[in-house]
Order: sequence, then structure tokens, then C-alpha cells
Amino acid sequence: MLVDYNSLLLALGVSASCLAVTLVGSWFSRRPDTFLLTCSAGLVPIVGGIFIYGSYVDHPRPMFAILTFVLFFIGFATIWVAGHQFRTRRLSKARFLFGCLGGIAVSAGPMLAGYDGLAFMGDNIVICLLLLLTAREYWISRREAPTPLYGITALYTLTSISFALCAAVLIADGKLVLGHAPDNWAEDVSLAVCIAGMTGIGALSLALHQWRQAALHRQEAITDALTGLLNRRALFDLYGHRSFGPSMAVIIFDIDRFKAINDQHGHAAGDLVLRLFGQELSFELRSPDTVARLGGEEFALVLDNTLPGRAEQVAERVRDAFAARSIVIDGKSLTCTVSAGVATGTVKGLGFDDVLRAADKALYEAKRNGRNRVEVAAYLHAV
Repeated sequence: MLVDYNSLLLALGVSASCLAVTLVGSWFSRRPDTFLLTCSAGLVPIVGGIFIYGSYVDHPRPMFAILTFVLFFIGFATIWVAGHQFRTRRLSKARFLFGCLGGIAVSAGPMLAGYDGLAFMGDNIVICLLLLLTAREYWISRREAPTPLYGITALYTLTSISFALCAAVLIADGKLVLGHAPDNWAEDVSLAVCIAGMTGIGALSLALHQWRQAALHRQEAITDALTGLLNRRALFDLYGHRSFGPSMAVIIFDIDRFKAINDQHGHAAGDLVLRLFGQELSFELRSPDTVARLGGEEFALVLDNTLPGRAEQVAERVRDAFAARSIVIDGKSLTCTVSAGVATGTVKGLGFDDVLRAADKALYEAKRNGRNRVEVAAYLHAV
């Protein structure tokens, strides 16, 4: 037995409702992914519009149609905003207003004037465009998680095509006045595509959510939470297997008398000093170089493909800049200094552990010689 049109509408409404609830549940598990909440908020008026449209099918009154249009445009514009929010992490009121007001202008007006056929043409065209714009947002973001984002893009595009077919059939028919809900093969196809698309988009959105969570966990595992720099583990993952030649160098920095800063000004002040020094190190960073916090008040800067003598120059610039920096804590100005040890690789090549150990020895030599200075492990050049 064939399923009637109202049954398909009911199935679509239930599917959209379940998707909205699922997205809200996913958002609860990771609050920063607010695009999930925005998308579920967009589904709510769409569900309302679906059920009101069902009433219009049985009783084709203009107000039912206009209310359906308004709810649909609010919903699909919000879903477009959710796609933009996924890409940029920002809500776009302009996109929402453009989608809503643009859709209402091309459909509600003709419906009130008695041209319901023209109103449904405009309705389908605007929804088609909103879905294409939503697909574009995910397509632009595809590098973040290729597999689910390709799928979401494809499903939004396919759904938009189904609405384009509905508009094309109405345009080809040429009737500006229908007196009832559109009833043709394209409408049936569009409903089926929407039901399937809704299910697929829901599954892929959950996969995308999990993908982001996994990426976040990976990032947290290699990042120092206080400074935002790489941590010791990440540094060894990057360079632990590499052989350091003469064009590679390691600089280890240690903030002088850091314990006294904590004791005299509190740990919050110490944390501020660490963050500011991390920023100072980042100013010297080139694309092939890496900066990391080794632990405590100790930092490392790895220079790749660098000229002889540059590592010492970089260390001196960082030392000078940080010593000249005035750090305001509780209305009082504080100055801090750092000591640094520099070590380079050799022609024969040295392991990262060996270069790091040599830089560490040079650092303690700088500490013994009075602090606020740079020492170079020159003996390595003889190796």
C-alpha cells in the first residue's frame, strides 16, 4: 500500500524532531560546539511548519500557508547560520535576517494577493538557496574533518536540488493560482529526499561532533594549558627521531628567580609572567621553528634551517625584550629576566636528547655566571 502525502509529512516532522533532540543532547556533552544548539533551534520552527503545512493540505487557507512559509524561512535561515557558526564560531544576524525577510517577501506577498502558485515557487526557490548556502559553509570547512563534511555538504546539496525540482515543476506548469497545495511527483520526491537527508545529516553531524572531540583531545594532549604553547611531549614527538645538523639549534630559556615571584606576588602573578614570556617567544617564531614549554618556568625554542650564529642572536633578542618589559601586577610594575642556553647540531648529526642536554648545561652555566645572560654550548662544534 502506498503511503499518502500526510503520512510522509508526519514522518518528516518526527524525523526532524528526533534530530533536534539528538543535536541538543550532543551539545550538552560539548558546550563549545554551539552550532549544534543553533541547528536544533532551526529545526524547531521547521517541525512546526511541517505540521501546519499538513493542515494546509487538508484546508488550503492562505494564513496556514503564510505561517508555514514564515516558520520554514526562520528554520532554514537558522540552519544556514548554524553552518556559518560551525565555520567561524560566530552567530550572523545578517544571514538570519536576509534568509527570513527575503523568503517572506517573495512568498507571503503573492499568497496574500491570491497567487498561491507563485508563492510556492518563491518558497521552494528560497529554501533551495538557503540549503545551498548551508552546504557551502560546510564545504569551505571540509579540511577540518573531510569524511563527515563531504557527506553533510552532499546531503544539503541533494536536498536543495529536491526543492529546486519542486519549483521547476511549478514554473513549467505555469499556474500562478492553484487553490490547493502543490501536488506532483516532485513534491513526493522532495519529501522522500528530505526524510533521508535529515537522517543522514543527523548521523554525520554526530560523527562530526565526535571528530571534533577527538581532535580536541589530541590538541589538549600536546598543548600546555597555561601558555597555549606545545608541551614537552609534543616537542619530543616532533624532534625526538630527528638528527640535528649544524643548521638546527635548540635554545632553552629559564625565568630567573621565578620562585621568588610566586612567593612575593602569588601564583597568579607567576602564571601571568609565564604567559607573557610565552608570547615573547612566539614573536620570534618562524614557520619552520617550534616553541614549547618544557615544564615549570623552562621553555625551549627549536630553530630549523637557521644560519650559524642566529640562535645566539635570537636568544639575546628574547632576553633583552623580556628584561625591558614592564609587567603590571596589582598596580605595581615588575621586571623579570631570563637566562638561556644555546646548542646546535653537528655535521655528523646529533640526537635531539643530546642537543637538548647540551643546551641545558649551557643554561645552568648562564645561571652560575650571574643570570640574565646567554651561554652557548660551543664544545658541540668540535664533535
